[in-house]
Amino acid sequence: MHAARAPRRIRRPTGHVSPRRSRNTTHLIMTSPASITWPEADGPRTARWRSEAAVPPPKRVIVADDRTTADSAYRLACEGTALLWNGDFQNARQLLQAVTRRLERKPRKQGATPLEAFNLHRQTQSQRARTLGMILIPLDASYVIPLRRAPDVQQACIETYGPPTDEASVVSLRELLGLIGAHEWRKKGVEIPALGDRIHPYYGVFSPVRGEYVDLVARTALPSLNKAFDIGTGTGVLSALLAKRGVKKIVATDQDPRALACARENIARLGYEQQVEVVQADLFPEGRAPLVVCNPPWVPARPASPIEYAVYDPESRMLLGFLNGLAEHLSPGGEGWLILSDFAEHLGLRTREWLLAAIDEAGLTVIGREDIRPRHPKSADETDPLHAARVAEVTSLWRLKARS
Repeated sequence: MHAARAPRRIRRPTGHVSPRRSRNTTHLIMTSPASITWPEADGPRTARWRSEAAVPPPKRVIVADDRTTADSAYRLACEGTALLWNGDFQNARQLLQAVTRRLERKPRKQGATPLEAFNLHRQTQSQRARTLGMILIPLDASYVIPLRRAPDVQQACIETYGPPTDEASVVSLRELLGLIGAHEWRKKGVEIPALGDRIHPYYGVFSPVRGEYVDLVARTALPSLNKAFDIGTGTGVLSALLAKRGVKKIVATDQDPRALACARENIARLGYEQQVEVVQADLFPEGRAPLVVCNPPWVPARPASPIEYAVYDPESRMLLGFLNGLAEHLSPGGEGWLILSDFAEHLGLRTREWLLAAIDEAGLTVIGREDIRPRHPKSADETDPLHAARVAEVTSLWRLKARS
């Protein structure tokens, strides 16, 4: 973590940039599959290790089953020993819930400042994820769980991992449940009132469950109906909304293959293929547009795993990349819409002065701003260690123009 500091000038990148710039996606880059080994009566066994969060395989693994107690599992997990489950699947879920309850009983450290509270919260979340990730589930080569009362997870695994690779694998139960949940969200979709329809997110693509930023785009007067760029499109929700509002041509960019596939599917389902082109690009596509929209990650801190890049923007790289490249991609008189929460300001991670200085150094001028308060459940949860920052949060759509 770092405290807010004066913005440094970052010119628009010209070469390859890490795909972790996208607001709406998660990214996992692995050179080769990792493996996990555990002891069996007839000798050690090895299988492929799967982790979308890029967590390395546990070094110590034992086989556990229905006789394993919650207290024993909790102690072993806290010590860094993973439990490869060989019993009833539903009992494994109950064991995970029991370990979760034991973690929740631990008293939380209270931070003296919002920044300290944030750092302690991140530390606690990291420790929690590490401990809960120690209950493991086997998958056979076709993504079938070889356990009693196990659900059918084949489609969920295919959507996340790709086609079966003819090798057995092991995954944390916590991640597997996340895959199952994401599969259900993908089938059901997320209702977007401003669209009058649903958006279907893929696993690892930022889901538009927080509708504030969508509502801002829905209600702000459009500078033009001719063309728009949607930077870091993710599910394609903002492109779809712009198309619904009558923009004739939208170019939506992202760098993550999942996000690109997700956006294309959503755009096709909604019938906007003639208006929206989804392309792979580092932030900006070629050319200029009278409207350029970007909703970068809101928190300038280092992600603990690749899956957190949808929320955390280390050193504000995507934010600064957008600001510094905006002027040369705006048509004369065009507007850039920066959609950004001030959550980081209330945490002490960034200041309003820093943001305004970054806008000014990029050769931009603020011509207007639309604000909205959050409506998500966490904003009303007084037990949340970050409640003070959440209750004060405002999400803004900054209307920017190139300085003449």
